[in-house]
Amino acid sequence: MKKFYTLLLLTFSYITSGQVVINELDSDTPSTDDKEFIELKSTTPNFPLDGYVLVFFNGNATSTTANKSYYTIDLDGLTTDANGIVLIGNSLVSPSPDKIFPDNIIQNGADGVGLYLGNSSDFPDDTLATTTNLIDALMYDTKDADATALMALLGVSVQYDEGQNSLQTTQSIQRKNDGTYETKNPTPGANNDGSGIIFNGISITANTVNKNEGDSFPITFTIQTNVTSDLTFTFTLNNSSFTSADFSGNTTVLIPSGSNTFTTTITLIDDVLNEGDEVLKIKIGAIPVQYKKLNDNIEIRVVDNDFTVAPFGTPLNPTYGIVSSTAPAGYYASLEGLSGAALKQAIQDIIANPAVVHAHNYGDIIDILKTADQNPLNSNEVWLMYVEQGRSKLEFQDTGINTGKWNREHIYPQSRGGFTDGTESIPDGINLWLPTNADDILAGHADAHHLRAEDGAENSLRNNNDYGLTGYNGPSGTKGSWKGDVARSVFYMAVRYNALSIVNGDIADTTVGQLGDLASLLTWNTLDPADDFEMNRNNYIYTWQVNRNPFIDYPDLANYIWGAKAGQTWHFNLSNPDFVNLKVTLYPNPAQKSITISGLNEEANIEIYNSLGAKILEQKIYGETKLAIDFQTGVYYAKIHSEDKTVVKKLLIE
Repeated sequence: MKKFYTLLLLTFSYITSGQVVINELDSDTPSTDDKEFIELKSTTPNFPLDGYVLVFFNGNATSTTANKSYYTIDLDGLTTDANGIVLIGNSLVSPSPDKIFPDNIIQNGADGVGLYLGNSSDFPDDTLATTTNLIDALMYDTKDADATALMALLGVSVQYDEGQNSLQTTQSIQRKNDGTYETKNPTPGANNDGSGIIFNGISITANTVNKNEGDSFPITFTIQTNVTSDLTFTFTLNNSSFTSADFSGNTTVLIPSGSNTFTTTITLIDDVLNEGDEVLKIKIGAIPVQYKKLNDNIEIRVVDNDFTVAPFGTPLNPTYGIVSSTAPAGYYASLEGLSGAALKQAIQDIIANPAVVHAHNYGDIIDILKTADQNPLNSNEVWLMYVEQGRSKLEFQDTGINTGKWNREHIYPQSRGGFTDGTESIPDGINLWLPTNADDILAGHADAHHLRAEDGAENSLRNNNDYGLTGYNGPSGTKGSWKGDVARSVFYMAVRYNALSIVNGDIADTTVGQLGDLASLLTWNTLDPADDFEMNRNNYIYTWQVNRNPFIDYPDLANYIWGAKAGQTWHFNLSNPDFVNLKVTLYPNPAQKSITISGLNEEANIEIYNSLGAKILEQKIYGETKLAIDFQTGVYYAKIHSEDKTVVKKLLIE
């Protein structure tokens, strides 16, 4: 009881001696919403905000999360300044916020924000708005109708329009001295009426272009007004794995009286350690109260030149047979001699075995993909499937801004699979998992066998379309190195989960439980055979999920279930084409009017397909053969079968 009474006294003291209000909000900013902020003001300067929490609410009445919280900011450890102000915002806001939150977080309205007594744990996501322990609230919009239901829940009678002057991206909502709000040019970190203490600003200038280990670069600190006495402060570069062992140079700033600038040079240490690309962060330490940081937390990418290269190729330049399957002996033994529905069921019994298979969460997928989809040419990157290029692992998309970022692509779209947000987003590692089975469709949300690293913007364009026909066929100008990968991922999902299937045709993109086009996927499976990159990711995912994608280990299985061999009996020795030992050379490549095929010891059959999967030529050949090709410029695939072995080679026609 004594502790409770003390807390009540403290709470009462906070409210009476330092009432805190929402002073300014800027929810809609130019371009990518990377300058959002919210500002609080206390009637008492230098007022501690321990025990307060900001809660943001969704005002969209048609949403499933209407009137519920979507983001919280715990204010413990923050103190208002000499003007009674504390600034909370994105990293690009100037002056630098006292607390930073990710870009593009604050919804543009109609929405609300409340200041409460409590902690963030009191307001988990989707908490219904309430006036309990509410200190202040602001309802706002950007030229939207009033969110009346949320207004009632927060006890607010007026909703303010950030776009009332049709300048919502360049103006903010600001509290006036009478307690109402107006819309005008933002004044972050300062009194809205221009009164109060004017602080001397400190700014950091540094070239933020990516740096390599061994590079040296200057950092300059500038004061708005010449200092009247020596100013000394320190700064740090440490950030996550980037530590003081990774650089050398002076990190103490000394600006003598009468001056306003100081420059130091930092040298990045070129070690022999493969640490991966890192990000240093220039962060100013404690400064006297009469100064403000105009910017801070300046990030610079440090490219590690000690990356490793895998012994196998990328999907764009594939290799075969270098990476062997790690499937245990007898893993697929139960499939031998089966056909049709019995064969499909036997596959599911293996890959959805509830006594064996592990289900992980969506947060774990990030860590899985950083290894499973690692770029064979650079261990510091992931390979982006559709766009056929590498990207730094550091560029994972953790905000609503996807430009230049990579994220998690569901090859079987979430909305089509019926497993949207089926698992938690907080990773808990390989050693924590849930049991699963063939009916556990929500596990599909985080099934790594159909999740790939992908360019964020391209992932958005892909949306939830079918594959092939008039659906998704990839970015213009790419080589289609991902098509077989997609096919085998979809095949896996259609067998792993009872609720999913593949059908012919380009069906409605709102269809749940079905995905097309089956014929296109079967063709892609043939023309873009499973390579070492796929086998390596199959092996790695097996260490997490304790199941494999059988269509990578045995691509021809798809034909026995859905294709030309449907109904035939499966035999390992007859159903696993050897892509390794058929040594065939096709030249010139790129070609114009003819190609030469060499390396054949027996009669062979060659089939040539265009980029859409249509067969345009089939011919018997023997030995070194020159073949006339009067084709249009573009990408083609040559499928050569000989000695009970098959190889597929990409062919460019100029």
